[in-house]
Amino acid sequence: MYKEAVKNKIPEQTVKAGDPLNNAGVLEIAQLLWDELRGLSVDRLQLAALEMQRAVDGLVSMVISGVMIAVLLLSAWLGALAAVVLVLIENGVTVSSAILLAVAANLFLTLILFAAIRRKRRFFQFSSTLRSLQPITPERLDAEKSS
Repeated sequence: MYKEAVKNKIPEQTVKAGDPLNNAGVLEIAQLLWDELRGLSVDRLQLAALEMQRAVDGLVSMVISGVMIAVLLLSAWLGALAAVVLVLIENGVTVSSAILLAVAANLFLTLILFAAIRRKRRFFQFSSTLRSLQPITPERLDAEKSS
């Protein structure tokens, strides 16, 4: 039964080089290849969209978790500051001086963190990416060869 199906699919006539049937066959194959390429492209785009959706879901989950961690750390920091202020008050420091000392310590720590962020900002300029997108000039090619 299977052999008969194969016999029915094999054409009995041969196609010659100048035959119009040959051109029609090539066009049909080209159309099939084009349809296959479009189908593969659509599949790849759908896969990329699904992966992007999954990545966004993960990012949202991470951001929410990060915010919750930040709130918990903030409350722990405020509790630690309150404990330090109470210890200072118990050791004879006035209430206003203890609070001002805690505020000064917070501002000092803020300045240190701000300086750390400022040092890291140069990494967000994408200088290597921008350089790779510029056209290659003869001067730039010579400079890259000498490096």
